Amino acid sequence: MNEKNWHKFPVLFSLYIAQSIPMSFFSTVVPVIMRQENYSLVSIGLLQLVKLPWTLKFLWAPLVDNKARTTKDLKHLIFISEAFFAIIIFSIAFFDLQTDFKLIVFLVVIAFVASATQDIAVDIYAILSLKPSERSLGNSMQSGGSFVGTFFGTGVLLVAYHYFGWSNVLMLLSVFVLIALLPLYFSRKTIPVENAHKERVTLKDLASFFKQKGKLKQVLVLVFYYSGIIGIMAMLKPYLVDLGYDVKQIAFMSGIFGTLTAAISAFAGGFIVKKIGRRISLFLFLTVSLLAGVYFWSISNSVPTMQELYIGIGLVWSAYGLSTVAIYTIAMDAVRKGREGTDFTIQIVITHVGSLLVATASGKIAHEFSYIGLFTAEAIISALVFFILLYAFPKYMTKI
Repeated sequence: MNEKNWHKFPVLFSLYIAQSIPMSFFSTVVPVIMRQENYSLVSIGLLQLVKLPWTLKFLWAPLVDNKARTTKDLKHLIFISEAFFAIIIFSIAFFDLQTDFKLIVFLVVIAFVASATQDIAVDIYAILSLKPSERSLGNSMQSGGSFVGTFFGTGVLLVAYHYFGWSNVLMLLSVFVLIALLPLYFSRKTIPVENAHKERVTLKDLASFFKQKGKLKQVLVLVFYYSGIIGIMAMLKPYLVDLGYDVKQIAFMSGIFGTLTAAISAFAGGFIVKKIGRRISLFLFLTVSLLAGVYFWSISNSVPTMQELYIGIGLVWSAYGLSTVAIYTIAMDAVRKGREGTDFTIQIVITHVGSLLVATASGKIAHEFSYIGLFTAEAIISALVFFILLYAFPKYMTKI
């Protein structure tokens, strides 16, 4: 890699951390705080509305594409959306969680519209700035930054809340979001890549993406690639509870150890993809997912020791960290010029929908067939995905 281009990677890393910390805080930590304050489960469920903008962001991705003609345009959009996001978060600090709950939820949803917009812009910025040979490393920054942000958002901020209270934590969060923009501000050597596509992007471009040759095969990969580990991850905490572990132990085992393992794996995944290529990496990382399923099946036939569980948690989170790098990289490769935000966003939303379906079904499978049945099903799914990869990418991208 050319030394003059190294600056792109810490910029991307900081931007992806900035957007993942608030999301993990509001979707994971705030429900814990609310339960401690004896909020109803209905109210806690209402808080999940904050995720809605990130699920629907593909609807306004074409608008972002229309504004993104150069990386300079994108930098302006990122600064504006992130500053608006920080202002909203800062204002929430002055409201009381008990008396102003509905207003807080409304403001958080508005804030996450800005955050989702920033995410689209950052993805376009990454695609335009990174050469094809750099995309795997760029996506290791994306995935690793998201996992590191989740670690801070779920762990560090929860501790900070107990010491400093609601208002101070929200102010701290808003200030951090602005600080995370500094690497982008000082990045004077950003490559001014021009977006040559001048046609206006509309919602019709969402449908036209799937009409391209070979894209439906790629959709199969996007839908099913994570399926062999998502069910395990969805049921991991209930599984640990049923084994007798308390909340603090589970928080460390999954929330801290698991997330940091995923971050390290994501960083390593970028170099692996760059070294051996996209196609081989997809098969290699899928093998780790298969091993995770088989391993959990093997230890669940008896009461596993803590050491055995740590190995399993490390395997499944490593598989997830590696897989995100590979999937994000092939998603970047599949975008059309001028429609980078639209095409990349719809592909990532597809992975989220596929994961949601598997996570929802995993509870039913575990209930009907026990955890052994779930882990068996997950291992079988991972094995079947190998055939999907062979069908979708028989000789695809072997030279990159």
